[in-house]
Amino acid sequence: MTRNNARELAVHLVFELSFSSQTADELLETALTRQTFAQIGEEEPLYAQFPNAKQREYISALVRGVWAHGVELDGYISKYAIGWRFSRLNRVAVAIMRVAMYEILYMQDIPNAAAINAAVELTKHYEEPEVVSFVNGILGSFVREEQVPEVSAPAFRESGLFEEETREGPQA
Repeated sequence: MTRNNARELAVHLVFELSFSSQTADELLETALTRQTFAQIGEEEPLYAQFPNAKQREYISALVRGVWAHGVELDGYISKYAIGWRFSRLNRVAVAIMRVAMYEILYMQDIPNAAAINAAVELTKHYEEPEVVSFVNGILGSFVREEQVPEVSAPAFRESGLFEEETREGPQA
């Protein structure tokens, strides 16, 4: 499993949380199981490979972090979505931006540009080009205007945690 696959799984779960009364922990308890992956994996290739313990830790950190910092992250999205009410924003795009902003702010072993690139590539997978531009613009403005520092720490860079991305995919 690549980091981008794990990130995409986290986006799915963050998206699901936006429609649920569950806590992040409650959702993770039911979603990150072999049984769930076996059921969904039959129709969705992303779920074909069950994440290892470290990958589940990364996915869980993203989902719990977005859930815990949701108000803050949504405030940033609202601030940079000039001319748009938050309630009118595309929910998939919001889930993607929440994950990217959380990575930028709280997972400083991931370069800001990598988090933005991954978010843009993920948005391309699910949305129309104008939504991709919208997400890229909001995340770029967020990093520039908030002057989010680029800091590197080894938290999730352990060897063997993620497979290498392919040449066609982003390097995150």
